[in-house]
Amino acid sequence: MRVHLQYGTTGLALDLSGIDATILTPRFLEGLPDEASAFTDAVRSPIGSAPLREKIAAADRVAVVIPDGTRPLPSDRLLPWLFSELAHVPRENFTILVGTGSHRANTAAELDAMLGPGVARNYRVVNHAAAEAATLAFAGRSAMGYDVSFARDYVAADRRILLGFIEPHFMAGFSGGFKAAFPGVASLDAIMRYHGADVSGDPRSTWGELEDNPTQRHVRAGGSLLPVDFCINVTLNARRQITRYFCGDTLAAHREGGAFVKATAMAACAHDFPIVVTTNSGFPLDQSLYQAVKGMAAAARVVRPGGLILAAARCNDGFPAHGNFRRLVEESRSAQELINRITTPGFAMLDQWQAQHLAMVLLKARVGLYSELPDADVRRAHLIPVHDLRAALDAELDRVGRDAPVAILPEGPLTIPYLR
Repeated sequence: MRVHLQYGTTGLALDLSGIDATILTPRFLEGLPDEASAFTDAVRSPIGSAPLREKIAAADRVAVVIPDGTRPLPSDRLLPWLFSELAHVPRENFTILVGTGSHRANTAAELDAMLGPGVARNYRVVNHAAAEAATLAFAGRSAMGYDVSFARDYVAADRRILLGFIEPHFMAGFSGGFKAAFPGVASLDAIMRYHGADVSGDPRSTWGELEDNPTQRHVRAGGSLLPVDFCINVTLNARRQITRYFCGDTLAAHREGGAFVKATAMAACAHDFPIVVTTNSGFPLDQSLYQAVKGMAAAARVVRPGGLILAAARCNDGFPAHGNFRRLVEESRSAQELINRITTPGFAMLDQWQAQHLAMVLLKARVGLYSELPDADVRRAHLIPVHDLRAALDAELDRVGRDAPVAILPEGPLTIPYLR
């Protein structure tokens, strides 16, 4: 038996012959037969909102927020349909804001691929810059107790539209909803507060939970500081086809979308596993080690304490080079030392939240990484370099017993495994 693992743009085939393997995937849903007409139906009969084009006047300045290049949202398909629906609004009234959060800006080539050249080169497109004060404007004080600024174009807009992709998220429960705005186009100081060690490390900040989730509370409190006029969220299958739309009022549409994804992505397990093979769902999410923590965290939910996680993530963008993730993991001699540093009162450093979750995984299990990173870099991240997944599997089975059960997450964090 062979299984196809999502890896980069091509995937990986893994031979499972002779292995007691349990494959954990979301319930596969066929793509919508006509995505364009379904889009029109969804924005004209939305959830908890008036139809989209009734909410946007011809003279309005409109901010359209999309995720950055680490997310698989099909913006190149959605944006032309959006602008067609709002054909009464002049092109120059739109600003497309790329919600980078604290990530790097997307390049011109990446924007062409994400938006399609026709949109990328004919509309005003702005990469959010969370650390550049001149690009920000004050929005208000979050109910969570701190000031929040957003991209100046977002604050100045007359109308705001959020686009997103709903998938399981290891801290916020699910992506999508207000997350497009907060942290997507929020100021770095607000992002640091939202990602504080006490919030990120709270056991309720976890996959598949929205209502009693501290991270999601920060997202909603920050994201709702300014009026959001319309939310366009989608769900996708493994072929990157749109399976459903959840459009309208941000909170109502996101709740409905989260419930839908939870019903299709949860995978119950009767027991834990000494070995779990995972991915980071392939391109675009597996471009960096920073993002690959998500696939590892999904596997950690069902790995046996002291067991082995084998993660396949291309990491062609490195750690990445920007931010402090690399510095944090390399400066700590162990996962425990990393946790101790991050949870020290008063400590605050960009990217600490992702390093914190990597350390939490490493305190539970060993992690081997199949990637394009140099072996020395993998070891500096406290991981084990892997060059052949099947060979690594066999070596561990020889150690723990050839009949040991193995869990496989071919789509990584798009599946929420859990113990019954």
